[in-house]
Amino acid sequence: MDIFGKGDGYRWMDAYILAWIVELATDAFCGKYLDFKNDPQGKTSGQMNHAARSGCRNFAEGCERLMTSTSAGLDLLNVAKGSLGELRDDYIKWLLRARILPWDDASDEARTVQRLDLDPPPGAAARIAAGAAVSAGSPGSPGSPGGSGRRPLPFTTRRFCEHLLAQYDRFAPWLEHDDSFVRANALLILCIRAGKMQESYIRRLGEEFKTEGGFKEKMGEARREQRAQQEPADADAPRCPECGEAMRLMHRKRDNSPFWGCRNYPACRGTRPAEK
Repeated sequence: MDIFGKGDGYRWMDAYILAWIVELATDAFCGKYLDFKNDPQGKTSGQMNHAARSGCRNFAEGCERLMTSTSAGLDLLNVAKGSLGELRDDYIKWLLRARILPWDDASDEARTVQRLDLDPPPGAAARIAAGAAVSAGSPGSPGSPGGSGRRPLPFTTRRFCEHLLAQYDRFAPWLEHDDSFVRANALLILCIRAGKMQESYIRRLGEEFKTEGGFKEKMGEARREQRAQQEPADADAPRCPECGEAMRLMHRKRDNSPFWGCRNYPACRGTRPAEK
């Protein structure tokens, strides 16, 4: 049994790539449009950059924490999602300060940005052609629900950076536009999109937890399986009154008195007195 949770597959997820794009573009936006005149104390710029960084870094840390703590991982993933929501409102404020409404969802500009998909991870196309693809949406697939569900090449930092910059370039006409309101509208859409992807991932992890449990539950189950292999059941051992599993003879710490305890402990705490 594999007791550890998700590993580094999140780095190819569209949710993570898109959060990186938002962070890079926000850094450029603040550097270009926020200065001592409209942000004399630098608070708005600092908060926007912090929110963009949190939406990316807390997603990464949350995914890493999932290896040994579902609770800690989900908490950080939720912080990442909340940070993207905060940043979304900052871009709305930038537009409203100029009394400009965000793009209508049905407008050509909005639809173009909304429909622009990210490329599959490096090597995914070749693996699909070779029949090595994982099904979209399947648990543990690197891209889903924050991506395509297509298995990439093994991760390297350089390969990841090449892929990230290539995806950034797909949105560059809007993210590097001379008009700040075009940039703000595009980033508003990307914040919403990345936030929805992260929310979908959080919900999927919650569903997996209900059926598979977390790290502690898996540790207990793995230990019980190993113990059962190391300690064959006694043919004369009684059955647990709680779960029906064969019991094993144990001794109390306080007085070393014997008793029958369930082999499924701590999941089952059934006991029987030992005959003297």
